[in-house]
Amino acid sequence: MSLKTRMNSTEAIANHSQLQLGSQGKAVLELEQLLTKLRVYRQPAKGIFDKAVEFAVKLYQFRVFLPPDGIVGPLTWQALDTQSPVNMPVLRFGSSGEAVATVQEVLRLSQHYSGEIDGQFYTLTENAVRAFQKSFGIEADGVVNRETWTALSQIPRGYDPQWFLT
Repeated sequence: MSLKTRMNSTEAIANHSQLQLGSQGKAVLELEQLLTKLRVYRQPAKGIFDKAVEFAVKLYQFRVFLPPDGIVGPLTWQALDTQSPVNMPVLRFGSSGEAVATVQEVLRLSQHYSGEIDGQFYTLTENAVRAFQKSFGIEADGVVNRETWTALSQIPRGYDPQWFLT
């Protein structure tokens, strides 16, 4: 992405209002259209942020590894505008933590990883990342960067609807 494109994208994100349950108007209509395009919202667009819109926002946030709070703030707008996860760490051999555990869980769902979900990025995880990258036509370097996070976000993950309603 060029600097000019990045600046335009940042300006566009800055121009978006925060939206949440009860919001109304043109911005909500734009949100509904984006959510429809991304196949997480299937209701007629009305420009009213109701429970159905909130649920779709939570689904999308979950898909792109954001906390599913149902509030459309700057990070959610950025993820919607770029159609990819945002602010995700670059992970590689030796990394550890919750983000690594998330990668391991998604790799397990995609049948590229069969190890323990332990949050430790060592040989088994690195090999699984390389295999996953290869299957998505991404350079198989074993590093989880933006392109790999975007591919990971395309893997359907199960969810408990009750969890989203909280």
